[in-house]
Amino acid sequence: MGIDVVALQEPAINAFNLTTASRDWITIYPTTHANAPDKTRSITLISSQISTDNWNQLDFPSRDVMATQFMGDWGKLTLLNVYNKGNSNTTISMLTKFHKDNNIAADAEEQARMHLIWLGDFNRHHPYWDNPNDNRLFTRDAIGAAETLIEAVAEAGLELALLAGLPTHIHNVTKRWTRLDQVFISEHSLDLISSCNIWADLRGINTDHLPILTELDLTIGINKMVPHLNFRDGDWDDFSKELEKHLATLEPAVQIIMQRQLDCCCDDLTKAIQGTIELQVPSTDPTPKSKRW
Repeated sequence: MGIDVVALQEPAINAFNLTTASRDWITIYPTTHANAPDKTRSITLISSQISTDNWNQLDFPSRDVMATQFMGDWGKLTLLNVYNKGNSNTTISMLTKFHKDNNIAADAEEQARMHLIWLGDFNRHHPYWDNPNDNRLFTRDAIGAAETLIEAVAEAGLELALLAGLPTHIHNVTKRWTRLDQVFISEHSLDLISSCNIWADLRGINTDHLPILTELDLTIGINKMVPHLNFRDGDWDDFSKELEKHLATLEPAVQIIMQRQLDCCCDDLTKAIQGTIELQVPSTDPTPKSKRW
């Protein structure tokens, strides 16, 4: 199954102030990452196959939120990858302000083509999405904090995309499952979701959260995989014979005394070599291990 975007929270940051990812991904860090890289709690990986003409990073003044926007014939999709502290509503307030600032000038027709997703680790418990029988989760403070999130989600016009009741987090001590991770999507975009579910089989080693797989019915431009020439497998005897045929069609050699003569000779020689390469050197489809340059 092809994955185009990976949203990570609380990523591992190495001694070089970066995370580790394979060459198949473009790693996007929050705009504040350079100021305090060890405190970055949200990064987004975008498949290198997706054309960079079809997405861009948006400024968000927090190390806990990674904002990316994707574009296509269908409009724009703004993806906010969120890590929300368990004891603070600051990030929730910033999400609300960001939404207002970026939608204030949009008319009704524009808004219909603007899709919004908030996803990530929100660190909130509520009977709306947790097991309603697990009363230990629903303290007065926990419900109050969750209702702040619910109000922000409602104000942004979002709906819960991940089915309520699905657990996403196991407590390291009690070994009980709860729901900390969410996927919210704009109400008019619900029909774009093909599926949204936990992926229990791919739980990472020593991790206490389950990955969530969300599939959207959207198309986006990808980089074309252009076959490259494989000179190693070329037959150089045949190559030389073919090049001789091309060179035999050129004008007889004469002494070059003008720049224009030199330019014409170089052009003829280049065309002869390129024509021979096209006929004699086999091409190979690129692989994930092929050098991109």
